[in-house]
Amino acid sequence: MSEIMASVADCVERTIARVGKQIVLAAPLGLGKPVALINAFYERAASDPSISLHILTALSLERPPRPKGVAGPLVGPILERIFEDYEELAYMAPLRAGKLPANIQVSEFYFRAGALKGVPVAQRNYISSNYTHAARDLVGQGVNVIAQLVAGREGELSLSCNPDLTLRMAELLKDAEHPVMFLAQLHPELPFMGHDAAVKPEFFDLLLDSPQYNQRLFSVPNVPIPQADYAAALHASTLVVDGGTLQIGIGALGDAVAQACILRHHNNAAYRSMLKAIDTPPVAIEQHYDDFDLGLYVSTEMFVNGMLELIKAGVITRKVYDQLQLQQGLNEGLISEAIDERMLNYCREQGLLPRQLDQSALTELQYWGIFSEQLSLNQAGELLLAGQPLSNDMDEPETRKALLAATQGQSLRHGCLLHGGFFLGPKAFYEYLRNMPEAEAEQICMTGVERTNQLLENVPLYSAQRRRARFINTGMIVSLDGSVASDALEDGTVISGVGGQYNFVSMAHDMPDARSILCIRATRGQGKALKSNILPNYGHTTIPRHLRDVIVTEYGIADLRGQSNAEVVKRLLCVADSRFQDQLLKAALDSGSVEPGYEIPEAYRNNTPQRLAEILAPFYQQGLLPDYPFGSDLTPEEQRLVETLRVLESNMGHWRSALSLLWSAWREPAPAAEVKPFLVRLELDQPSSWRDRIMAKLVAKQLQRSALHE
Repeated sequence: MSEIMASVADCVERTIARVGKQIVLAAPLGLGKPVALINAFYERAASDPSISLHILTALSLERPPRPKGVAGPLVGPILERIFEDYEELAYMAPLRAGKLPANIQVSEFYFRAGALKGVPVAQRNYISSNYTHAARDLVGQGVNVIAQLVAGREGELSLSCNPDLTLRMAELLKDAEHPVMFLAQLHPELPFMGHDAAVKPEFFDLLLDSPQYNQRLFSVPNVPIPQADYAAALHASTLVVDGGTLQIGIGALGDAVAQACILRHHNNAAYRSMLKAIDTPPVAIEQHYDDFDLGLYVSTEMFVNGMLELIKAGVITRKVYDQLQLQQGLNEGLISEAIDERMLNYCREQGLLPRQLDQSALTELQYWGIFSEQLSLNQAGELLLAGQPLSNDMDEPETRKALLAATQGQSLRHGCLLHGGFFLGPKAFYEYLRNMPEAEAEQICMTGVERTNQLLENVPLYSAQRRRARFINTGMIVSLDGSVASDALEDGTVISGVGGQYNFVSMAHDMPDARSILCIRATRGQGKALKSNILPNYGHTTIPRHLRDVIVTEYGIADLRGQSNAEVVKRLLCVADSRFQDQLLKAALDSGSVEPGYEIPEAYRNNTPQRLAEILAPFYQQGLLPDYPFGSDLTPEEQRLVETLRVLESNMGHWRSALSLLWSAWREPAPAAEVKPFLVRLELDQPSSWRDRIMAKLVAKQLQRSALHE
């Protein structure tokens, strides 16, 4: 059994006594870090230069700083409300400042996107590793301490949000020649997840359990969905096959895909109207517009809030079973989930149901719910149903009749709607998981990324479960040859990490009916800083061109799989922003990538944000494309102010728009009474400088303008 501890300092001392002063500490990415424990190790090492501490992790979460300028008074109270007493990771501030003690090193294999772009020591210590290889690579660094945040209930602990790597590291370390300590910190607000995430208390050596360390869990608030992401999501959602498999990521695009799928299922007429209005020319790839009668199954490295919303909306309803013959029978329509004559016949044909039952076959058939729990075998091998003898002959009609009567109206058990490696999301997401009825929770399996991100552990079973898979992820840059950069810049600067993207793209090529869909915003920046994210070439690659598949921008779908180099270029030009198409075409012509005289078809020559805005405006007004489709931690007033500041920032990005705004603001009369509360929130109700006076008028005018369009 784990030894229960009440002090982080005692945990640290006990660990040092066991493993020595050369500490290589591995902690999960994201939410699963036991912050109090990690900070105790950091502080102990910082105070004792004889200790060497190497922290191995990923996705170190930080409370965002209060922004400067006019947004500060708005965002500051929001941050206080969302993060409350969240305890910061002690190593992050000195890491950013380049002031980590000489005896402490921090290495991550995945950064929060862009968070450590200008931090040289973090860039130098970054470990580039596929997610499925991360456990191996961390153990290879000499891990001797594994620390994790856990949930608990009667006689069990749960790895909860992060069984992704811990189970695999434990397996790799079971025969380690050096001492290894497994430490857990219990948190009462962490949802208890069963299946593979549930472990016995003896899995850990020490269990920290004290209310003084129960600070607020880190949460990631829902973000507003921009127009480009909604447009891309509408295109991508047409590629999702009813009865298939889905994977999406965190953030605006993932939420947009989820909302598009919910519209497709619950408001199909409006969904079709939007796609008709966008009016993109047909593409070669098969597209789907009907609702999800058969439902979807999810296999994902990251379980996100959008997926939970899809479960709640009845879109994710397809269960999979860890039994190959049953899964194949369901896929082929030879059986349903109902326990009926057809099920028994199928099981006999497949050898799951022998003519004469033995205990092994009975146990398995009862596990799947095919036979009643009241069925048993005595020592003589005789069959008993609720104490009444039955012929142990599965071809005997009376035996069959009795067995089916005992399970009348019942269905297969132990099916899963979702397999995920880790989860992270808003506070309401954790609350829902924590309070989920047991029958619903049973359908979600948190497990290792060796299962979710690849096929190697059981190629036949996982391929059968992930039928018609659509793996939808994001990229930063796509070159005209179809290669994609998602994790780093061409100068080598790491933006995030490879994570599982390469695995999902590769897996899509390994299964005959799967597709990888990489969504890339056509442009980035604004004004003079506006740039295309489709480039002639780029000096870094995450997904090589030989694995190119489907690219989606806000302007449409480019199916690149199996196409010639010239055709790939042409299809990418058709989904590029029209402001950059001419220079991209010139580069392609100059390099000989397309034949001389090639011209982009006229149907693709109006790829502009303005056109999209005009097309989608009616659907925004109908509430079909809300900024926050799955709720927000912001009040309605805060949401409106966030949108107001976003629009002003966008308009100020171009000098002509900026001058026009400033001139109109200067001539504006005093703000109307109805906008006064908003100005109070921004501390602009009594401006003391000319800058604040102009900003107050700009905000007031934009608020009044937006009110007219509501």
